[in-house]
Amino acid sequence: SKWEKLEQLLHEKDEWPTVYLFKFIVKNNEEKINEVKAHFEEGEITLNYSKNGNYVSVSIKEMMIEPSAVIHRYKQVGKIEGVLSL
Repeated sequence: SKWEKLEQLLHEKDEWPTVYLFKFIVKNNEEKINEVKAHFEEGEITLNYSKNGNYVSVSIKEMMIEPSAVIHRYKQVGKIEGVLSL
């Protein structure tokens, strides 16, 4: 699965724990942005708005213990309708 591949890549790429950069694209809707943010209490969050203001790139840097924690977070945020994980 794509998650198994990602987990394997993360194991090979980084020393753990590490600060991981999550990126999501969300429609410019405060409720959706807050839903994403709610999954990252400890993270450093950066919002970048698209040129026409319809979309927001949500970047979050957070210390993660292990690759499976990263996968879990992606799956949780992936349940939010209209959120694209990068």
